[in-house]
Amino acid sequence: MLRSGSPFEDKFMVSPYTIHLSEERLATIKAKVRAYDWDQLPDAGGWKSGVGIDDLKRLVTYWDETYDWRRVERRLNQLPHFTTDIDGERIHFLHVRGNGSKPPLLLLHGWPGSFLEFEQLLEPLATDGHDVIVPSLPGFAFSTPITGVIGPRRAAELMHTLMVRLFGQSRYIVQGGDWGHGIAGWMAHDRPDALFGIHINMVNLVAEDATPTTAEEKAYVARRDAIFDWESGYNHEQETRPQTLGVAMADSPVGVAGWILEKFGKWADLPTTADGSPDIWSKFSEEALLTNIMLYIAPSSVVTATWMYHGKRLEGSHVFPAGTRIRVPTGVAAFPDPVFLPPPRSLAGKTYNIVHWSEMSSGGHFAALEQPDAMLADLRAFVSTVTASARPQGAFHG
Repeated sequence: MLRSGSPFEDKFMVSPYTIHLSEERLATIKAKVRAYDWDQLPDAGGWKSGVGIDDLKRLVTYWDETYDWRRVERRLNQLPHFTTDIDGERIHFLHVRGNGSKPPLLLLHGWPGSFLEFEQLLEPLATDGHDVIVPSLPGFAFSTPITGVIGPRRAAELMHTLMVRLFGQSRYIVQGGDWGHGIAGWMAHDRPDALFGIHINMVNLVAEDATPTTAEEKAYVARRDAIFDWESGYNHEQETRPQTLGVAMADSPVGVAGWILEKFGKWADLPTTADGSPDIWSKFSEEALLTNIMLYIAPSSVVTATWMYHGKRLEGSHVFPAGTRIRVPTGVAAFPDPVFLPPPRSLAGKTYNIVHWSEMSSGGHFAALEQPDAMLADLRAFVSTVTASARPQGAFHG
């Protein structure tokens, strides 16, 4: 049984939330999916030039003929959803209660993921004693509408305010990949005294002067840059021209599906087929992929979810200032992400206070979704490391 609620919630206007999409919205989406003109989409061949058309057609056929949002909605509503307003921004989050014997955990997703990445971790972590908080990032899913562009550093402050609202001055732990790792990094930079530690499965946010010096570090940077040359076009578009991209995505559910499906195909740790294409169905079901995609399309968050990239550019928050040393204890789960390669520990250690490092044997960019058991075990090990000398049982809630 998933337990919800917090002694601080009523005081700070935290409200239970139920997901419910209108019939009109669902009908509009379905009509656009069904009306998509595949004759206008020639095939450049497999996944060589972007999303594989055959795989996209398989997903869209399932969407049109089989997918049942109402059934999914009922399942999602079994989770404990809440919303609260922070500095004028509505933040949606899951809150599963533990018994207070372990510190609160804040689990942060990225793009194009969602709070559902952590679904299989909720009950085990709460059973361990943690209160588990899983927000939708500002502009994502049901954390909409937002008042304007929000970058990862401001998102970090919003996430810290959420944790203070729920737990007072109790220290907490943050886990994140993709945007979650960047937001965790800025929380550690700006609010170090609030944290026991951060556990990340991506290390892209580093100090500006954290330069490679060893042969291993230099080889990593060369390989990373060669991959980024092919794989980072989406980032530049969403960072510099999200509004123009949004014009197309706002009106095309199939276009959104293609944009997101490509990232799951290229960023997850997947076997390949005979022609070198990712075997996406070996890891993900149509329903799982579509539910994640629907969390962008159905609440009309697909456009604002790209604004985080623009906010990063406006804030200059893609790197820490030169000389930055994150003192907060940091754990790294180095999953073999095929695009966002894990760096050598020595290079990450030039920015972060690494107290825990694990070389993971499998699992890619969506680590908690791809390998939940491995993520759970590694997070538990990190928690044990950073709380070994902490307060006695029952004392982690403020």
